[in-house]
Amino acid sequence: MRKQGTVVRWDRERAFGFIRSPQTAADIFFHTRDFSGHNPPAEGMEVSFDEIHVGGKGPRALSVEPVRNLVASPLDAAPLPLPAEAEILPKAAPARRSRTPREKRREELPLWIGLGLIALWLLLWLIGIGFGRFPWVVLTAVVILNLATFYMYWRDKDAAITESPRVPEDWLHGLDVAGGWPGGWFAQHILRHKTAKSRFQLMYWGTVALNFAALLAWICWPLLMGSPPEA
Repeated sequence: MRKQGTVVRWDRERAFGFIRSPQTAADIFFHTRDFSGHNPPAEGMEVSFDEIHVGGKGPRALSVEPVRNLVASPLDAAPLPLPAEAEILPKAAPARRSRTPREKRREELPLWIGLGLIALWLLLWLIGIGFGRFPWVVLTAVVILNLATFYMYWRDKDAAITESPRVPEDWLHGLDVAGGWPGGWFAQHILRHKTAKSRFQLMYWGTVALNFAALLAWICWPLLMGSPPEA
């Protein structure tokens, strides 16, 4: 015979509790594995159960269920079929959480750092040309090299999509270290290519550092040797 009572104690950490029922003199023990319901047990919950007695341990409740589960609710009824015209309507996309200004600045920081480094790199080339360390024609070679680097990154991206032979990473790093790293940077961010590979990124930024070191050393070499650069 099913009995009814109220949960008077529930230990969530130890996963057991006690039910008090007017049909039983003592409080009835039950474990979480004896409980079935949509929500976990809680003190004050009205429940129904089957009572058993095991040895001299006192009463125990089995098949414990919230009382409200015994009465069918109109909300539990099968949903009404949608009209045919409603089925063609697109489902509403889940609302996206708007980013805070701080999150936007954090996401944009790598972009501004990259553009700043490229601007500084171009400024160093102009300074070197102004001091006579490079001829003006070198800018044409720099532009061509960076266009070639961008193309090789694009070719490797296309090969990854079409599953055709890839461009070796050593080739990409070779173009970067030769001075095509700005083209590689634009290719990575425009094409979304190689940005998630930490090993590749480590090598790439190493080529950037090597470019800056070599460029600064060539421009400052006359000063280091004790003679001013040619104007």
